[in-house]
Amino acid sequence: MEEIQTERILGFFEAIQNNEISFWLGAIIGFALIFVVRAGLHTGLKKIISQERTRLFLETLVNWVTLFVLIVYFLTYFSETSFIYQTLFVFGETQITVFLILTVLFAIVLAVKFSKAVREYVLPTVYDKYGLDRGLQASMNTFFHYFIITMAILISLSSIGFNLTSLTVFASVLGVGIGFGLQNVMSNFISGLIILFERPIRVGDRVIIDDTIADVEEIKIRATVVRTRVNERMIIPNSYFLEEKFVNRSYADTRLRIPVEVGVSYGSDVELVKQLLFESVYELREESWPNIVDRPEPRVFFEGFGDSALDFTVWFWIDSQSDEREFTIPSDLRFKIFRKFAENDIEIPFPQRDVHLISNDK
Repeated sequence: MEEIQTERILGFFEAIQNNEISFWLGAIIGFALIFVVRAGLHTGLKKIISQERTRLFLETLVNWVTLFVLIVYFLTYFSETSFIYQTLFVFGETQITVFLILTVLFAIVLAVKFSKAVREYVLPTVYDKYGLDRGLQASMNTFFHYFIITMAILISLSSIGFNLTSLTVFASVLGVGIGFGLQNVMSNFISGLIILFERPIRVGDRVIIDDTIADVEEIKIRATVVRTRVNERMIIPNSYFLEEKFVNRSYADTRLRIPVEVGVSYGSDVELVKQLLFESVYELREESWPNIVDRPEPRVFFEGFGDSALDFTVWFWIDSQSDEREFTIPSDLRFKIFRKFAENDIEIPFPQRDVHLISNDK
């Protein structure tokens, strides 16, 4: 009797094991448990560790371990199933299976995470050691990211027996596509590579595109992202920077010359006006804006005789470009010039016309 019950129990469990629903339910429960443990570890790290950099490093480590466990669990759980090795289609001489696709996807995910970790925790130390500028850092990060992903795909394909010569078929198809419909895409792609090597623009440069001043935020493979003064983003195709005319204010020198124009009434002492303009620049530099440089020196020009005023322009240079300096410094200088002119009885006239009436009385 006991043997019969034991056989029934074993048969019941075998039926459950062979049941497709229970198989997928077990897979889902297993994946869910892994993510629950991961979430618990993240919550514990936030409560225990207060230092942000250490916590972020440990959270990244937890994510790596979680991904590794997911891959091992998946391959172990589905290793005896037939569908994972079933041929979906044939590419060249290679049979494409679910296992091959998942292997490539896992390799790409690992490569992306590895690239991100190196770019966040390793490369910044190298950049600081050798004093590399921001633009070169962005270029090296981009190259490193795509190099790691490409190598991961090639290594994963070759390790599972994928015939890399089959890619020649894809290359020929891609060549035909480029010839007919992908000229612009490939042009921008190649232009992006040239920009990263030749560097006519760099991340952080201030450029003028169609009379719009913007800062370069990111140089991608196909397009460049720039930020305007009103915090709008413009997506510019990379080929634009090789084929069109634009201004790069930061290309060779980050300094910027700023002109401030002012008019004084006829009859003013022009030598005194010149002296007051120089004093205004020098005092502003000493009081609040050391960003005004000594070389080149400020210069004052007597521009001309206007309809209502004598026109002067004062030139000065600032050490680097930013919205705060480019607009705030000239504004502060105008306030100071206005006060100095008022203290020295220099009049800033408004437009006026003299009307002469001729009488025709006989």
